[in-house]
Amino acid sequence: MQSVPDIRIRRINDQGIHSAGEFVVYWMTANRRLHFNFALDRALQHCRALQRPLLIFEPLRCDYRWASRRLHAFVIQGMRDNAAEARQNGHAYAAWVERAPGEGSGLLLQIAAQACVIVTDDYPCFFLPRMIRAVGRHLPVLLEAVDSNGLLPMRATEQVFPTAYAFRRFLQKQLTPHLSDCPNQEPLADPAVPRLLQLPNLFEHRPGLCSDSELADPAGWLDTIPIDQSVRETSSIGGAVAARQCLSLFLTRKLARYGEERNEPDADVASGLSPWLHFGQISVHEVFQQLAERQKWNPGLLADPRQTRGSRNGWWGMSESAESFLDELVTWRELGFNMCWQDRRYDRWDSLPDWARKTLQEHATDRRPEIYTHEQLETAGTSDRIWNAAQRQLLGEGRMQNYLRMLWGKKVLEWSPQPQQALASLIELNNKYALDGRDPNSYSGIFWVFGRYDRAWGPERKIFGKIRYMTSDSTVRKLDLKRYLQTWGR
Repeated sequence: MQSVPDIRIRRINDQGIHSAGEFVVYWMTANRRLHFNFALDRALQHCRALQRPLLIFEPLRCDYRWASRRLHAFVIQGMRDNAAEARQNGHAYAAWVERAPGEGSGLLLQIAAQACVIVTDDYPCFFLPRMIRAVGRHLPVLLEAVDSNGLLPMRATEQVFPTAYAFRRFLQKQLTPHLSDCPNQEPLADPAVPRLLQLPNLFEHRPGLCSDSELADPAGWLDTIPIDQSVRETSSIGGAVAARQCLSLFLTRKLARYGEERNEPDADVASGLSPWLHFGQISVHEVFQQLAERQKWNPGLLADPRQTRGSRNGWWGMSESAESFLDELVTWRELGFNMCWQDRRYDRWDSLPDWARKTLQEHATDRRPEIYTHEQLETAGTSDRIWNAAQRQLLGEGRMQNYLRMLWGKKVLEWSPQPQQALASLIELNNKYALDGRDPNSYSGIFWVFGRYDRAWGPERKIFGKIRYMTSDSTVRKLDLKRYLQTWGR
């Protein structure tokens, strides 16, 4: 069985492995799946070496920023799938949902007191890096964080790339060796790993432990949790099962048209995978493997790295639509991870390029055609029908059509008294309502509005300065929006 590459493993504290412990813990925080997961593979490595069983611990806090019924329901639906998968393979799994702030305080320390070693997910965004650092200082055993975020290990480069083109060139020269490193498809099936027959007694008096019946029908008890109940569930179902259904639908019915029609709202050929990718309920490795099989692809089809020029097409040796999809899935998505793990300012104004901040500040006092409050934006109360439709889709479905997301951000910049206020509004709206918010990829999209990963454009305009400009009128001319506006434009 293939071992986890060292470049993906990060030691969080200076504690050692307690070989006399009762079990190895996989503390699932970001990659909430039991397939194609390097962190789970690493925990199972320890199990085999120590001949100790595995305890899978998947907690969900209630006091993080933007905690809502929408986000909780999506995660809990994934817990249901994980519980079934763990039970099928005979492993101990604890789905634990905090019912009141601070209810879980000290729980991981109690688990650690009986553990040999704890392995968790290395995710560079939101509150998770701070939490991992803080917890690691107090644990009595070794804590390892494992990167299972993308095809390229985050630590394969220490450079922050200024553009997608620069990152694409790097990938085309350096990614090939990492493509042979793939997490195990069915890691829990390994008969060499001992099984933990029951959960530790420490869970018995903890109210957050979820039964199978609670995971199957969380609607009622979610009412009692102090989270934002106004942000309701969407029709999207969380978990590995739904994620694989979404992937299958995309590959069989949408991929062939993706290259030419992905920006068309009425065509609806985007993959739709971003919510499941954000919550780690499906792996980029699994998506890539399924795509490669359908394309009858092998590494020998890759272009010679010495001949690469950073082009969007032609390097992978797949169809035009497949390569267009991979540019989004790998280049743009992992570009966001590249930024977040190296620069803790990724969500702040001062992380923007100097030229972008300069030009926006020079035009900060320009007269705006309209100024809307945050409340007007949140309720889709503008005079722009297309913008309102995109915002209503975000409110109702927790997602937004890809091209319209760019226009959505540009218009908020145009309608806000100051560019910094526009940035704050976009972060708040996206992170509160989007199922794929609070993610490196979504921060890339928001900050692109203000010049990150872009260049200066001419002619210089009021409000925007040298920032790329978009309008609703040009969007109407470019795109087919009839069905989209019938659905969301009223």
